[in-house]
Amino acid sequence: MGLFRKRKIILALGGGGARGLCGIGVLKILERHFGRGKLPFDMVIGTSIGSLIGAAYCLGKSLEELEQRALRFSWPNIVDLGFDSTGIVRGNKFENIILETIGDKTFSDMRTPFALTTTDIDTGEELIHTSGDLVKLIRASCSWPGIFAAVEVDGRLLVDGGVRNSIPTKAAKGFGATFILAVNPGFGVKSQWANNFIKALIQSVQIMGEELNAYQSDAADVVIKPELKDMDQFDFSKAEAIIKEGELAAEEKIKSLKKKLRFSW
Repeated sequence: MGLFRKRKIILALGGGGARGLCGIGVLKILERHFGRGKLPFDMVIGTSIGSLIGAAYCLGKSLEELEQRALRFSWPNIVDLGFDSTGIVRGNKFENIILETIGDKTFSDMRTPFALTTTDIDTGEELIHTSGDLVKLIRASCSWPGIFAAVEVDGRLLVDGGVRNSIPTKAAKGFGATFILAVNPGFGVKSQWANNFIKALIQSVQIMGEELNAYQSDAADVVIKPELKDMDQFDFSKAEAIIKEGELAAEEKIKSLKKKLRFSW
């Protein structure tokens, strides 16, 4: 066995609902410094909304187009209410948005290797996908349990990959990453009176998510965490500001990132 192993740089795009759109801003700054189509990543892995952003980017979609689509996201365009034992939102509208964003593409169409994560709601197992129905799997990766209905794929009921790991650094390690750049949108836990069931549920999940994020971020070599403060993960009207914060956070880290990449052999 040789003394040195080949360097493998992986970008891990975290989830967080609307907050995860900061990943677009991060990618804009990386393109500005490294050049369009010249980002130094051997692979991209996305979770939840990060799976949609990552897939679109790896398919060669322009960030300008992706940003314009993100600015048009809204709950009326996403939500189709209906009874399901696993969620109150069917998810068909969101699946159409995914299809409009990436087109009828597959994993084999990726210009950069790409993977996304989901969670098997029955077993709790984290699943890592590099093949299969791309649109369905992105929908599953974004399906917050209890809100969006689980998605059946190959006989398994799949939900948001962020249930297990909202920043896919563990998956990146599994692919042999020697250097991980992680985008951590956070959950935006804020002090509030959880005076009903839904608020209490969401607040509890956000608190647990912040703890998991801190743990998962430790596995990354560089973490970009935008200052999203109390921007709500369900508030897509703040998309422009969220993307801008992604840009600012990436710009602050770019010098450190370049230095670490230079000496990460």
